[in-house]
Amino acid sequence: MAVTAAELARYLSAELQGDGTATVCGLAAPETAGPEDLIYCQAPREQQRAAASAARVALVPPGVSLEGKTLLVVGDPKLAFARAAGLLLPEVPIARGIHPTAVIAPQARLAPGVAVGPYAVIEPGAEIGAGCQIGAFCYLGPGVRLGRNCRLYPRVTLYAGVRLGDRVVVHAGAVLGSDGFGYVRGAGGYWKFPQIGGLEIEDDVEIGANTTVDRGSLGRTRIGCGTKLDNLVHVAHNVEVGPRVVIAAQTGISGSSRIEADAVLAGQVGIADHCIVEQGAVVGAQAGVPTGKRITRGTTVWGTPARPLQRFKQQYGWLTRLPELARRVARLERRLGLLPTPAEGASDL
Repeated sequence: MAVTAAELARYLSAELQGDGTATVCGLAAPETAGPEDLIYCQAPREQQRAAASAARVALVPPGVSLEGKTLLVVGDPKLAFARAAGLLLPEVPIARGIHPTAVIAPQARLAPGVAVGPYAVIEPGAEIGAGCQIGAFCYLGPGVRLGRNCRLYPRVTLYAGVRLGDRVVVHAGAVLGSDGFGYVRGAGGYWKFPQIGGLEIEDDVEIGANTTVDRGSLGRTRIGCGTKLDNLVHVAHNVEVGPRVVIAAQTGISGSSRIEADAVLAGQVGIADHCIVEQGAVVGAQAGVPTGKRITRGTTVWGTPARPLQRFKQQYGWLTRLPELARRVARLERRLGLLPTPAEGASDL
C-alpha cells in the first residue's frame, strides 16, 4: 500500500518535517531501503546509518536531524515503525474461499467471509466468526468457537470446545485444548485424572508455531487479551495467563499457575505448579520457579531457583571466583599444617 508522508504522519500522530508528498510504500532496514521505503532511527547513535540510507522518509525521535530526508518525529520510533507496518504491509491471505477438499460438517456454522484451506476439517457444532481464515490441514473439533477475523495457519489443531476471541492468530502446528498431564498413582500404576475442562483464548492473542496449550482438568485454562506466546511454549492445565503477557520460546508453565498482567517470561523459563508471577514481573532466561513460589509485582528475577536479579548477579560473581578462592583456602590450610605440601610442580588443588 502506498501513502504519502503526510498521511502516514497523521496515522502515527507524528510531527512532519519536510516534504509531505513523499511516497512511502514499504519498510526496510536503513542499509537495504529503497527511496520509497520507511526507515526508523531509534537513538542518536543510529543517526549515521539512517543518514546514509537511500530512504527518503524516516521515523526519528525528537532532536534528531537527517539532512535531505522527510522526518516523522515521534517519541518511540520503533513502536511507530511497527504500527506503520500494519498500514503499509497488508497480511497475506492464509486461505481464499472454501477449498473443495475441506471437510465441513453440515452442523458447523460459518459466518460470511470465512475462508477454509485445503483438507481442513471442521466438526459438528463449530462456530466460525466473520472474516476468519483457516489454513490447510487445520482441525477444528466439535463445539469449537472462533470470534471475528482469526487467522489459523496450516496444521493448527483445536480440540473440542476450545474458544477463541476476536483477531486471534495461531501459527502452524500449534495444538490448543489437548489433555493436561494429570495422573493419580494407585494400585496397578497411574490413573488419569479427568481432563474435561475448557480453554479460552481472549482477543488479540498470538500463539507461536508448535506451541501447546492444555484444557483445564475440571476448570479452565485461560490466555488473556493481547498476550503473545512464542514458538514451542507449553501452557499446562488450569493455568491463568493475564492480559499483555509476553512468553518467549521453550518456556513451560505447569498446572494451576497464574501469570498476571504485563509479566514477561524470557526464553526457556520453567514455572512449576501452583506458582504466581505477579503483575509486571520479569523472569529472566532459563530461570526456574519452584512449586508454589510467588514472584512479586514488578520485580526481575533470574537463576534457579529464581531470585532477585541483583542477588543473583552477586552470587554468580562469587561462583565464578570459586576456583581462585579454593586455591587461596588450600594455601592457607597448608600454612596451618592442615594439608600436606603438594609435590614439586603439582597444582594447589
